[in-house]
Amino acid sequence: MARGLRRILLFGLVAPSLLAVPASGGELDQLAHIEGGRTSRRVSSYDRSGGNNDRLEHIASGETRTIFEVEGAGIINHIWITIAPPPPTLSRNDIVLRMYWDGDEHPAVESPIGPFFGQGWDESYPFSSLPLAAGPREGRAMVSYWAMPFANGARIEIENQADQEIGAFYYYVDYVEVGQLPPDTGRFRAWYNHELTEALPDGENEWALLGEQGKNPGGERNYLILDVKGKGHYVGVNYFVHSPGPMWYGEGDDMIFIDDESRPRLQGTGTEDYFNTSWSPKDLFTHPYFGYARVNDDVGWLGRTHVYRFHVSDPLHFRESFRFTIEHGHDNNLTLDLASVAYWYQAPPLSRLPPIPDRASRQPRPFIGTVEIHRWRDAWRKSQGSGPQLWGDETPE
Repeated sequence: MARGLRRILLFGLVAPSLLAVPASGGELDQLAHIEGGRTSRRVSSYDRSGGNNDRLEHIASGETRTIFEVEGAGIINHIWITIAPPPPTLSRNDIVLRMYWDGDEHPAVESPIGPFFGQGWDESYPFSSLPLAAGPREGRAMVSYWAMPFANGARIEIENQADQEIGAFYYYVDYVEVGQLPPDTGRFRAWYNHELTEALPDGENEWALLGEQGKNPGGERNYLILDVKGKGHYVGVNYFVHSPGPMWYGEGDDMIFIDDESRPRLQGTGTEDYFNTSWSPKDLFTHPYFGYARVNDDVGWLGRTHVYRFHVSDPLHFRESFRFTIEHGHDNNLTLDLASVAYWYQAPPLSRLPPIPDRASRQPRPFIGTVEIHRWRDAWRKSQGSGPQLWGDETPE
């Protein structure tokens, strides 16, 4: 774990003196390496009186609380959080997490706390990957192992945007103090986006079922995962899809523009392909680097799916800018409720993040169910002349 998260996740932006690894042996050899110049520290919600009330309490609607604030240089290497009441009574989509490095007044990380830890919508479910997890019970324990360096202080805050109080907020933030960071050390960043996408004027023509499909070489209407200026490397995304129809949503290609190039430098072949899967999956699957943590259990691909990919061994490097987009269906022909959290490391000074979508726009869309489908069938029957034995697979002559 130490080798994977200290050496790989920082991808060379932290000097070897901080991340020394033995020259030979197995993956666990790093645990035997005794390092100097580091002091282990923790900030947590423990009861300062020595009692058992180990939590922050009664965080009012609209209130912001600082949960971590330290000076000097260091690297956060572990965060654990659990909150009461649990979802869906209190949605973790309504609690915003912000992180600030080196005295910056603008956050380097801004996301609803649930999606940041791989928990979509107002739900709670198990999720397991190398850098992030949501553990028992029922995904209510949210965990991060992202390495988060800072050279001159760090602060983490939460804002309660729900219309009710947070009754209890428990947390650990573990970090190591260091004398100084090397000048090439990147800063951890994350940004949330959300959009209800628009279908094409001529309809949701997926798989060319309604006629000839158009082409989208430039990605002008693609969903935006990340658009940032500066130098660094992108290390992954949690991607949340709510489809209001049963058609496969994943014919959309990933298109990645690097260093202000006008055409994608990295062009993909389909949504499931970027996420290292294949053939329109709807299987629960968890790999340390990619997987499906939540899949729809309805007809076709109707409903909610959470898919993730982390570039632990294959970061995407940029020198001037990085823009990651993905189509919502081929040629952006589908209406989908999409949300994402992108993760990357960036060299200071850090560019200012765009504001995240507000609470109202982040609210989960209702599920489409049996009643809505029956109404669709009724409208279709009428369009076919209301024949008494219409089955459902008839097409206009």
